[in-house]
Amino acid sequence: MAVALKRGDLVRAVREKLESSLEAQASDPRFPPYLFETQGEIVDLNDEYALVKFGHVPTPNIWLRQDQLEKC
Repeated sequence: MAVALKRGDLVRAVREKLESSLEAQASDPRFPPYLFETQGEIVDLNDEYALVKFGHVPTPNIWLRQDQLEKC
């Protein structure tokens, strides 16, 4: 069973789960390295998705499925 995520948690995207996802197949599969190399903070949750803010780089927030994230 996956660890429950909550607002304020620091997370990182899991490359294997994100690259093989339906979202990757439906759009550009090239993901920026900061998704996997830096910590992001969960700012909102909606059903199976989490809105993640990566604060160390000037980027927009991104919605990712919770199963594509791991706690840091």
